[in-house]
Amino acid sequence: MDMPLSLSDWSLIPSFLAVAETGSLSGAARKMGRSQPSLGRDIRLLEASLGVTLFERHARGLTLSDVGTSLLPMAHQMRDTMNALELTAAGRSQDTGGTVRITASVFASHFILPPILARIREEAPEIQLDLMPSDATENLLFHEADIAVRMYRPTQLDIVTRQIVTLNMGVYAARSYLDHKGWPQTPIEMMQHDLVGFDANDLILTRMREQGWPVTRDDFAVRCDDQAAYWHLIRAGCGIGFSQRVVGNADPGVVELDLGVDVGHLEVWLAAHRTMRQTPRIRRVWDLLARELADLDQ
Repeated sequence: MDMPLSLSDWSLIPSFLAVAETGSLSGAARKMGRSQPSLGRDIRLLEASLGVTLFERHARGLTLSDVGTSLLPMAHQMRDTMNALELTAAGRSQDTGGTVRITASVFASHFILPPILARIREEAPEIQLDLMPSDATENLLFHEADIAVRMYRPTQLDIVTRQIVTLNMGVYAARSYLDHKGWPQTPIEMMQHDLVGFDANDLILTRMREQGWPVTRDDFAVRCDDQAAYWHLIRAGCGIGFSQRVVGNADPGVVELDLGVDVGHLEVWLAAHRTMRQTPRIRRVWDLLARELADLDQ
């Protein structure tokens, strides 16, 4: 190598890792929310600083060179170190104002959190809120979010978690669908109706089979893995499906069907990085979220 990494070169490491992980400048640009030319410039600067070729260019994108492959573990260590520095510094901040980033599923972000965030803003107007809807697991260790609202218990190291409430599930259909196709009274009768299910996600299949219902993917007349869109399909009259009762019972366009069975529940958890949990603004939003989410069970 021609020269050691300077302090300013550390800022190029995330770009190197993003290209390595996605295999292209365009993919890395989408991942980082930056432009493709700026990512390309970062890679050229890093290669010039190190005096090596990090990627082999080909028609389908970029692959790591032998040197790039050998440097990858060290680049991961550098990113982890930078993230640890940022988290530690941010966790020491005593500023009660600022921004708190909250990540939650697309469904919760659409149908549960908006009124809760409105009430939080009323009580803590000095805090700005960023809502990040995503069904993927955001990595709190990399400071992509400050607080996560999860429908399962997070298991990452250095993450503080707290179960807030348990939300019961129910069986729902649009009134228009039931008036047209009939109102089932038992699970057997329900199985004669159009069912709305997930596509690749097997959660509904698993829950139904646990109840003794012999279903397969083909038993779903309409399928969709996006849970917000899934709920809209039920509301539109595509068939019978499942939802959290706190959402379904608040919607006048649908009816909950009492089939005499328990269709399960979801645990709601809050999670935050250990070093950030006691930052005043994050602690304030955490406490307000915990209070508001707990009220969903009323």
